[in-house]
Amino acid sequence: MASIRLILRTAQVDQSGHSPLYIRLTKDRRTSYLSAGVKLKGSEWNGAKQKVTKKHPNSVKINASLSQKIADAEGQIADMERKIKTVSISKLKEAIIGKRVPNFFEYAYAHCEKMKGSVSFGTYRSYTVYIRKFQTYLGKREVYFDDITVTLLKNYLAFMGNQLNNGPSTQRYSVMILAIIFKDAIKEDIIPQHLYPFDKLTLRKNAQRRYFLNKEQIYALTNLDLKQAKRADLWRDLFLFSTYAGGLRFSDVIELKYGNYNPNEQRIKKVIRKTGRLHQFKMGKVASDILSKYLKNDAEPDDYIFPIITDKKSYNSSEEFRYNTSSKENHYANFQLNRMGRMLKLPFSLSFHLSRHSFATNALNNGMRIEHVSKLMDHQDIRTTQIYAKIINEELDKAVENFIY
Repeated sequence: MASIRLILRTAQVDQSGHSPLYIRLTKDRRTSYLSAGVKLKGSEWNGAKQKVTKKHPNSVKINASLSQKIADAEGQIADMERKIKTVSISKLKEAIIGKRVPNFFEYAYAHCEKMKGSVSFGTYRSYTVYIRKFQTYLGKREVYFDDITVTLLKNYLAFMGNQLNNGPSTQRYSVMILAIIFKDAIKEDIIPQHLYPFDKLTLRKNAQRRYFLNKEQIYALTNLDLKQAKRADLWRDLFLFSTYAGGLRFSDVIELKYGNYNPNEQRIKKVIRKTGRLHQFKMGKVASDILSKYLKNDAEPDDYIFPIITDKKSYNSSEEFRYNTSSKENHYANFQLNRMGRMLKLPFSLSFHLSRHSFATNALNNGMRIEHVSKLMDHQDIRTTQIYAKIINEELDKAVENFIY
């Protein structure tokens, strides 16, 4: 037989000194909580009598409402237990709640499908992956918004760190996705503001360090013997091309078309995948020489220059196919580049994205103005570019210290 009791969650007190009142449902030594839709100060609640004290100006009205809620809940439980002998606590809670507090996962997945057309496929996929990850942790789909408490989220963070070996950034992003779902549900008036549990969480950030190749390492990579590696020459060419061509991202390199390249001016002009902005710049000789290795005389303007995308029709017509192809090829590239990095005995893992860092740091080291570097990298805010200037200053400080001491 299930039991019901009202509990004031004083551990969840807000800035005004009010705490949420919950209906606690207990069955077979399992407990679940439902929001009663009321917030009270500690002095306004008598737990023994299960009553709002007369210190609250609306005590009579609230007590009547709470009594009705408890009576309705007990009636729902009696009906369910009469019909189903082995009814679970989740089913009892569902019967009590009705449509008042929705199922979190039902709302979250439906919300993802609604946003699918207005965001990139990568963003949509990221949302669904992290929501599914949370569902796997809980081991069930029958979870309501008010089930997701600060304690549960802290346990989830601990699980990600201790069991999944997720770093702070992954933990942070996993929880931020859930927080966004809550915020959107509040905006849509699906749930009340006081059910939002994320304010009391502290999400750690990784102290990000941006690795890059210096001139000597770039030269060593350029001359590395790759005879035994399948397609390794291609991945190295793409990496070096990006390093010498403004740090173009992987997707923009593999999507480079003949129509994007003016060989007479040695100029690239294309819409950047991530930002959606038209970007153009003149390349130097090294980047042009790499590109010329792959140019064909009989190519059409909408043909891709590098031999990565083989199914052009599917790639151009399906965002999901485009995302999956780019992710798969990026994985292959990083696998080969990491192998090259080990051959060069680099003190970090070599991946394609480091070509972007390598361009920025070497360009600044060579005296290029930070405004020009920012423009070539298509940064919206020059403060992003200033991160690379900070790296150079740190390297300079280290060199001075080593020389003097």
